[in-house]
Amino acid sequence: MINRFLIAVLLMAANECSGQTPVDVAETTLKVNILGEEFFYLGFAAGDKLIFSFEEANGKELKEVEITEMPSTSKFIAYKTSMIKNKQINVQKTGIYKFRFTNSAGISAKICKYKIQRIPASAATQDFNTTVFTHVVNDTTYTMEEDAELTKTDTVYTNFQDRTVKVAAATPPGANKTTFNFVLNENVIAWSYYIHVNQAGQKPFDEANRQIVADSKAMINKFPNYTVMGAIAAGKPVAINKLQEGEDIAYWVMEGENEALFKSGGQFRFIKKGKAVNDFSRMEPRKGSLFFCFSNDNPTEAVSVTVKITTVQVNEAMEIKPVKRMIIKPRTEMYLKN
Repeated sequence: MINRFLIAVLLMAANECSGQTPVDVAETTLKVNILGEEFFYLGFAAGDKLIFSFEEANGKELKEVEITEMPSTSKFIAYKTSMIKNKQINVQKTGIYKFRFTNSAGISAKICKYKIQRIPASAATQDFNTTVFTHVVNDTTYTMEEDAELTKTDTVYTNFQDRTVKVAAATPPGANKTTFNFVLNENVIAWSYYIHVNQAGQKPFDEANRQIVADSKAMINKFPNYTVMGAIAAGKPVAINKLQEGEDIAYWVMEGENEALFKSGGQFRFIKKGKAVNDFSRMEPRKGSLFFCFSNDNPTEAVSVTVKITTVQVNEAMEIKPVKRMIIKPRTEMYLKN
């Protein structure tokens, strides 16, 4: 019985001694620059005694030395110190500790020698891995925002302009030019024009329009303002008789900066041109001011020019609706592998 008792006591004492043996965790040197800060992380097991020693190689004071239990519990801090010997910290729970060295203003960097040990609480944590690992995790949050959602689009045919201008005779020189400008709505996707001189060109227009109206009941039910001009703008074939006899007019469609050049007799650019008693065309939309410019080559007679313009535009109806959006923000997270 005595031998067994002694053996048990000796085993307990051996276990206790092994549990109190310090385990070296880190022993190295780091450089802290002027106004700089250096830090690193280590993990410790619940019940550990953390032992920390530090010495500045040249005996110079370091502004701060701090040990923090992550995320933010300061366990030890020393100010204006050049040496710390065997500072012990009891680790209440397994976690990650930050070791921070801060230098103040001065004339040189500080060389810090440090040693970190741990005394395990028992043999079970003797081989605890103190390495701190990192991985990226995503933090997901949600926010409510307002979003404009397209709920409806309407196509609209509009009699944009119906204008008559007088263009003087070619005598005296330079008086035979007339212009007018117009600006299309941003929603316009196409437009058309019909030009005729005096009243002669009105008759073929009216005849073509009657034919389109008769043949396009479904379109007119859907688009009440649909006419022969709408058909031209939509790129559909139309039958308008082009007159060969009568007073004609030379005309140009151009962008705004060219109108002054046209009037002054300079070189100008144009989008479309023609010379006719009556004429028509489908046009693509342009931004900014557009001009119709006319020149009459009749030396004695002024002429009246009628211009009809129809536009096709798409109107969008928007509705503001609340939208739940997911926001994912990646962050680096530290962890232990024990």
